[in-house]
Amino acid sequence: MEKARKITPKVMVSRNTLLIFGIIFVAFNLRPSITSVGPLISFIKEDTGMSNSAAGFITTLPLLAFAFLSPLAPRLSQKIGKELTVLIALVFLGIGLFIRSSGMLFTLFLGTGIIGLGVAICNVILPGIVKQSFPTKVGLMTGMYTVSMGTMAGIAPGISVPLAETLHLGWQGSLRVWMILIIPALFIWLVQSKRKEKIPGQYFQVTPAHSSLLSSGLAWQVTLFMGLQSTIYFCFITWLPEMLYSHGVHISTAGWMVSILQFSGIPANFIIPILADRVPNQKGIVIAIGALCMSGLIGLLVGGNLVLLCLSIISIGLGTGAAISLALTLMVLRAANAKQAANLSAMSQSIGYFLAALGPILLGFIYDVFHSWTIALFLLMVLTIIMTVAGIGAGRNQYVLEEKRGAIHTL
Repeated sequence: MEKARKITPKVMVSRNTLLIFGIIFVAFNLRPSITSVGPLISFIKEDTGMSNSAAGFITTLPLLAFAFLSPLAPRLSQKIGKELTVLIALVFLGIGLFIRSSGMLFTLFLGTGIIGLGVAICNVILPGIVKQSFPTKVGLMTGMYTVSMGTMAGIAPGISVPLAETLHLGWQGSLRVWMILIIPALFIWLVQSKRKEKIPGQYFQVTPAHSSLLSSGLAWQVTLFMGLQSTIYFCFITWLPEMLYSHGVHISTAGWMVSILQFSGIPANFIIPILADRVPNQKGIVIAIGALCMSGLIGLLVGGNLVLLCLSIISIGLGTGAAISLALTLMVLRAANAKQAANLSAMSQSIGYFLAALGPILLGFIYDVFHSWTIALFLLMVLTIIMTVAGIGAGRNQYVLEEKRGAIHTL
């Protein structure tokens, strides 16, 4: 009989290193396919003749996929394993990128939907993988993959227009470029998927406890914070170039402004999860996030000159960068175990992204009707206030479902 291979500390370090790189490369692929679209919307509209509301749907469609497909990710992972699940998700992402860039209106939306499927699965699985594989380094690992996600999310909008115009790739070729990032990620997760490791405690199993999260006020607060911060973020990713264009900023410069927004959030991407993991509760962090977003929105509303617009965008970038990192961290911190983290991740991303999906369409509709971004900015201010209130509740030092076993902590 063949002897079982002994897993030495050296082997474990090697496996963890490969897993870390795998997480980073997945994170690289989670946002460029979405953030690269905003600066190209004017080209797409001119080529296809679509309205602002329809153009907003290009960004919204992946969010709808996140909303409806996120609950399926834990079930799929339970059946075939988390590594193979991530690998399949990356394949779908690559297929979606190829189909979307074919140039036809139908394939533009079809490919975008398939992209949403791939990203949705990865969105849900990653927080659970961190909880399972790095339980003592939740903040560090969450910071690492949100920085990776934010870096590529920032590069994409900045180079979208130059790729389309300077390199003469058109909007189709500019969107197709991001298939390059899929290749190393596929290789790493192909290696990961060949491992036949037993997942302790049926890690991704969805039990009746998942449905009971719907009765947890804390779970709903985490979900609402996740959804509203995503709404604000994706509204800016979609419409910030058009907002700035209305202020007289050239569309190419406006694309780089979206990159500034993304890059401004990178320090917060890394620092906030580590800080959130160390403090007793996260209420103060939430209040700071709300203040940053609100001050940036006021700056955009006032307008004026390019310096003020840049400062406003940096403020929003810091706020939204901190918000997504905190939202992902709360999914882990508010869960008592890895299985609960997967279920909370599925709930908060499913319902949260459904809320976020309404934002870009609604803002596009408002602009179509009023031909001004003022009402849209006021709406985002209201959403920022609600997000802050929900985040203060989500920042309590408590596990979901703990309300039923003990007294609810006061705010």
